[in-house]
Amino acid sequence: MKIAILGAAGRMGQNLLRCAKKMDGCEIVAAVERAGHPLIGEPVPERKGLCYTTDWPKDAEAVIDFTFHECVTSNLANAVANKQAVVLGTTGLADGEKQCVADAATKVPVVWAANMSLGVNLLLELVKRTAAVLGQDYDVEITEAHHRLKKDAPSGTALSLAEAAVAGRDVALSDVACYGRAGIVGERPTGEIGIHAVRGGAIVGEHTVAFIADEETVEITHKAATREAFATGALRAALWLGGRGPGLYTMRHVLGFVE
Repeated sequence: MKIAILGAAGRMGQNLLRCAKKMDGCEIVAAVERAGHPLIGEPVPERKGLCYTTDWPKDAEAVIDFTFHECVTSNLANAVANKQAVVLGTTGLADGEKQCVADAATKVPVVWAANMSLGVNLLLELVKRTAAVLGQDYDVEITEAHHRLKKDAPSGTALSLAEAAVAGRDVALSDVACYGRAGIVGERPTGEIGIHAVRGGAIVGEHTVAFIADEETVEITHKAATREAFATGALRAALWLGGRGPGLYTMRHVLGFVE
């Protein structure tokens, strides 16, 4: 599949370029960056004939977007105009930007996930099933940790884990979520889901979901050692999109958890 990487000079972009070399079927045809980036016009290492560019990659079959949320609307519009599949890993989207994703998915296939890691998406399934089995007798607390440069909090993955937990309990997240605690907050309400963010150093990404009862605690944890875990999942998602019709998909579709 002919794949273009948006934000190719960034941390995720560089990991995507490296990982694509190891995966059969991935042909990187464009490395796109914002106007004014110092690498524009420079050759992409070990990619003969490929240079960083600001041009939209019209010959790509799929684009992988790990840029900033402000870029999502225009990137989706370009993908729709060129009938290209989209793998979107950008987090921190505003409501209007989320609507743009939904609208684009009516015209082209889109895989949208807060975390492309195969392990994290297995974790989401485990959290949903664990929440359903253990029920309200177990308090749920979600903790995530990322590097000091991450701009949004809590992470998109932490929010997805919270959504997985409430899906298992068949309740609405808005009714039970508690984003950190400070001051005299009173006793913990039954069914509350705590969500907490830690920022520091160069932590790639760590997520723990704790199910806490009086008698025992069950913890499910995922730790990313490198960003290649996310890049591998994103590339796998792009390959999976080949031949798919329009629709909004998640990594649960890619992994076969849902049809």
